[in-house]
Amino acid sequence: MYLNLEEQDLERYIYRTIPLERLFQLFDENQNTLVKPSLWEDTFENFVLKTKLVNEAGDTVEYNIHDRMYGQCWTQEKASDAMWRIYSQDKRGVRIRTKIGDLLDSICIATIDRTNCEHCVGKVDYVRERDLVTKARDTFSEAGTVTFGGLFRSLLIKRRAFKHENEIRIMFCDWSDGAGTENIFKYSINPHELITQMMLDPRLERHEAEKLKAEIRTRTGFKGDIKRSLLYRLPESLTMEVKTKI
Repeated sequence: MYLNLEEQDLERYIYRTIPLERLFQLFDENQNTLVKPSLWEDTFENFVLKTKLVNEAGDTVEYNIHDRMYGQCWTQEKASDAMWRIYSQDKRGVRIRTKIGDLLDSICIATIDRTNCEHCVGKVDYVRERDLVTKARDTFSEAGTVTFGGLFRSLLIKRRAFKHENEIRIMFCDWSDGAGTENIFKYSINPHELITQMMLDPRLERHEAEKLKAEIRTRTGFKGDIKRSLLYRLPESLTMEVKTKI
């Protein structure tokens, strides 16, 4: 399932900046890790999952939906100063790249034998704060029925203050017995196939980047491109001809 996206969008690249140790863990374990939305920092995140419903009898109904949902955030921004400064404070973070469709395929393949679960990739919709309540109501039908599509859409809503993040999210919901006891959900991947490129922090000196690149190659065996971001590269000097007027 994909939401707020067209089929051709599945071929678009997305990016995620992670700590170096998390990168090594990804290759060591061959697993991708999703977390409960309740662990996301924005206090307005997953507000729909905490919604209480009142039925015709006046009884309050609570769902334990938030315990069964997991997600992971990526961005469509290829070059972002904010992402480097937030997620690579020690300058040793690594930006990994994949395609939207490949990310969705990875979790579909890994969970193909599981029942009572659903997965989705979607583009975040950034709305005004006063529209959040309206969006929350749209998640439920008049009878309080919850659909997978409605649940996933509820995790694709964010305030306009975060529009610069330009997020794509991979999401997973598990309805099986005993699910939701852990804060994370891991599924098997082949990182050498999923990740098509790595990018190093633009604030690294050239020799620092080469040293880190060699460390990553040795530690992970990654054969794809590893580049240093040129976000802060100065433009070529400009020479202009002028005529002096006397």
